[in-house]
Amino acid sequence: MSSGEVGVQPALRSWVSPGSSLSSRDPHIAGRAQQHPHRCQRAEMLLSTGMMKAFILFLGVGMTLGSLYTDPDSCRGRCDEPYSHEDECHCDADCRSRNSCCRDYPEHCREGEETTHRHTAEHFSHSHDAISDKELLHVSEQLYGADYNKAQPNDININPQHRADPDQTGLQEDLSPEPLYAYVNEKLFSKPTYASFIRLLDNYQRATGHEEEVTAEELQEQNIFLQEVMKTELMKKLYAFLHKKNRYGSEEEFLQDLKEMWFGLYSRGDGEKDSSGFEHVFSGEVKKGKVSGFHNWIRFYLLEKQGLVNYYSHNFDGPWDTYPDVLGLQFSWDGFYKEVGSAFIGCSPEFEFGIYTLCFIARPGRECHLSLGGHGVSIQTYTWTKSTYGHGKKYIATAYIISP
Repeated sequence: MSSGEVGVQPALRSWVSPGSSLSSRDPHIAGRAQQHPHRCQRAEMLLSTGMMKAFILFLGVGMTLGSLYTDPDSCRGRCDEPYSHEDECHCDADCRSRNSCCRDYPEHCREGEETTHRHTAEHFSHSHDAISDKELLHVSEQLYGADYNKAQPNDININPQHRADPDQTGLQEDLSPEPLYAYVNEKLFSKPTYASFIRLLDNYQRATGHEEEVTAEELQEQNIFLQEVMKTELMKKLYAFLHKKNRYGSEEEFLQDLKEMWFGLYSRGDGEKDSSGFEHVFSGEVKKGKVSGFHNWIRFYLLEKQGLVNYYSHNFDGPWDTYPDVLGLQFSWDGFYKEVGSAFIGCSPEFEFGIYTLCFIARPGRECHLSLGGHGVSIQTYTWTKSTYGHGKKYIATAYIISP
């Protein structure tokens, strides 16, 4: 498991927090002038040349880049968010009486902030831009309903076999003699989002500590995948929701940020740019002799078909009677073991990509409670904290379904 996954195994519907948060606050706008005095000098020069409007746009964009995600230890974007015992600090109206307010609660949520402190560089610091638990339940149902490319019941036949008890998941014993996938209709893989997704899976070295070399062809494959998913109604609904919440001003801005947060490289080792959110979550990695990440059903099926993945058992099977379903599972990948994995089964690439993106933006470092077809499910995401992009924005470290 990665550092973001260690010890996170609460029951799917118990909503028990893993008790961990990996996030840091963005610097305040007031501090930007002290940190960047050259910008003020540049402003005078631009004013004299009639370019102040362009400068203001540049400066505003630069300051907003670090303000996209709701930090667990900040009230930015969380005012009036319902109380949850999972959160390390709170931003609801009663937090003062509990002495549990985040330290910047007065700055973002006190009465009068709506009119007296609206800055263009703080798009979503106020209560109507916060993403509530109720809104997450609603938008996740919308995304679930818009997954038109998902597998139909006769497209996939899985054979879960042995259900492992909690004390069996660490035994590394193959308790299921047959493959997990008895049948998959591979015509699914000819759909544009599937085809472009699959082309990405062989672009990575699975062992951390080895620098990833990204070719021009691989960069183009990333662009094609993003373009294909953004054509889907599911991702358009996700963008519309985030746009309404002032996370993004345009679809192009959203697309560019998806590329950075998911495909931007960072180091899980000793400085080599050896990992990304996409590689970890969808393709899978091997770190310290264990499988890390690897939460995608398509990747699992393709490697199992090649004889490189050996399915051992499952510890959870979701309540859905259609796809997507959820499975918690144990398996070996070319000799490396995954003790507790989880994956959506039968969803389209855009569904998984969109759901994880929603939770990363709305609840980074915290459990993200969703509703899919009337059933509750929780997603855990973590931000990568050792490096950033775009003036303090965070890469995705991991994202996965919380399984028992």
